[in-house]
Amino acid sequence: MSRLALRLPLYQHAWGDATRPVLEAEGISAHAWTYPSGVKALSLENARGRLVVLPWQGQMIWAAEFDGHNLTMRNLFEQPRPTATILGTYGCFMFHAGLLRNGCPTPEDDHPLHGEMPCAPMDRAWLEVGEDEQGAYLRLTGDYEYVQGFGDRYRASPSVTLRPDSGLFEIGMQVLNRAGKPMDLMYMAHMNYAYVAGGRFTQPRGYEGQRMRASVPAHVRPTADWTAYMATLAEHPSRLQVLDTPPLYDPEIVSFFEGVGTDEQGQAHFFLEHPDGAAFYTRYSPEQFSHAARWVLHNADQQVAAFILPATCEPEGYLAERAKGNVRSLAPGERACFSLLTGYLSPSERQALQP
Repeated sequence: MSRLALRLPLYQHAWGDATRPVLEAEGISAHAWTYPSGVKALSLENARGRLVVLPWQGQMIWAAEFDGHNLTMRNLFEQPRPTATILGTYGCFMFHAGLLRNGCPTPEDDHPLHGEMPCAPMDRAWLEVGEDEQGAYLRLTGDYEYVQGFGDRYRASPSVTLRPDSGLFEIGMQVLNRAGKPMDLMYMAHMNYAYVAGGRFTQPRGYEGQRMRASVPAHVRPTADWTAYMATLAEHPSRLQVLDTPPLYDPEIVSFFEGVGTDEQGQAHFFLEHPDGAAFYTRYSPEQFSHAARWVLHNADQQVAAFILPATCEPEGYLAERAKGNVRSLAPGERACFSLLTGYLSPSERQALQP
């Protein structure tokens, strides 16, 4: 039985420049501040670390750190920037990609990279503190109302939930079609995990196939070595199991998974194992996320090992995904719900988790 003990509305005008506590409970707390760029931030904290979330900018998770380990990709940004599109602040740990359009646009597409949701100006935000079957929790959530004259209308409700004494956290998204006609839906939980030298990709429940991306987006500039390496991976995707040849991961490498295996509860489990026995971890339901991708990049400016990106489609732009039949449709009044568990496992926690 879930018991909501407190719901605390948040207001942008209450934000100041200096960090100040917003909420404190047993084992969990929240603090608010404003970056010099003007972007307002909120931290969700427990004894092991914290998440930095942008409550009014798509509720993206800007940073994540647990047990002294940074979970976020290396990037060019020292702080989040106010921007309407994700390229203007591409340094976060996680953003909600979509929702009407998603992926890398082709020259024929008319949408920005990963759509309109990543930096959406949220209409409302609030904190929740409560207790459910898994124990106490601290949750940030909110609403974004998208509406265009003679076009689509939906309500997006993202959330992130942190619990005491855990390096794992829950990410959620609900999308309600409020228009009188069906709407396209393309969603990806875009988690930009840090590159781990010597890290190993593992999937205990396996998958039927892994396919390398064949298209080359406009922002990718192939080299001869990269092209040869991609040809090898196309024949033998398992060659990219250990992160041990960083010069070959520039430009980026993207692959897609097919037939992802699940446990008895219908959950898929993906790990980026660390050499010291710890791991980055993600658990999700393929019933909710029918597709999944992997993204690896290593150069002087950006280093990322996004070991699993659950999605409703592949990230190759609206027209390509529509041609493949990967664009989902929501009927008027229909709601789509997504949730996953992700974060950091200590060596002992990784050893104990045998999905």
